[in-house]
Amino acid sequence: MQLTIPKALSQRLSRSPEGRAWLNGLPQAVEEVVGHWALTLGAPLTEHATCSWVARCTTREGDPAVLKLGMPHMEAAHEIDGLLFWSGTPTVHLLNHGRHHNALLLERCEPGRSLHSLPEEKQDVVVADLLRDLWRSPEAPPVFRPLSDMLRSWSIQARQNALPDTDIGLLEESSRLFTELTRTSSNTALLATDLHAGNVLRAERRPWLVIDPKPFAGDPAYDATQHLLNAMERLTTRPHQTVERFADLLELSSERIHLWLFARLAISTNRPLQNLAISFRH
Repeated sequence: MQLTIPKALSQRLSRSPEGRAWLNGLPQAVEEVVGHWALTLGAPLTEHATCSWVARCTTREGDPAVLKLGMPHMEAAHEIDGLLFWSGTPTVHLLNHGRHHNALLLERCEPGRSLHSLPEEKQDVVVADLLRDLWRSPEAPPVFRPLSDMLRSWSIQARQNALPDTDIGLLEESSRLFTELTRTSSNTALLATDLHAGNVLRAERRPWLVIDPKPFAGDPAYDATQHLLNAMERLTTRPHQTVERFADLLELSSERIHLWLFARLAISTNRPLQNLAISFRH
């Protein structure tokens, strides 16, 4: 099968042996999934295509859908389980899935433009509403990993990838804070962990739908961080006002969100982000 692979996807995944192996097997995997589900494929989507191959398609019944094959990685290991758990509220519907190829047949969002189309302060309102809709307690038996698993993995990677100008003390402080915030959380819910404007699409069934969740169970205040980190200009120029406004929309403690943001910035091996973390200490 002759498969078009977006340039950004190829460049990013070609950096590692695991990524190159996945790319080499991708044409056969897509061919098998398309044949099994009797899909008619359109061109692949290129926007934000850095860890998954995604294309519009049509089912055998003629219904519009989206086919996604993701490269297996730690953070997204339970995407299928999360979409099944949320069952379309407020995520896209999972129409079919195949765990062998990490393949997902998804509801197509129309018109499909991202939340980036709105000004950032309006994005805050939409993201806050979506997060409050997402935060439910998983039922037993627990399928989902605790947030601490991802944070521990990040801490290990940060130490391994430290640069000469990385503040090691900040890395250690971040790791300690990850542990403390996890221990002191009074609530546990299923988190999206990667919810930002690029992962929210305009749709017909609901005004906005969530895509690409990376579910972990943990403190809801953590889930405020990714959206705020994607509003870097506001976070740099008006850090405390930006956090406090978003915390009010979420009806959560602004202090805990400040601490989670500090920990996430401090764990970065990027010195400018570590410098921004210092401003959250005060």
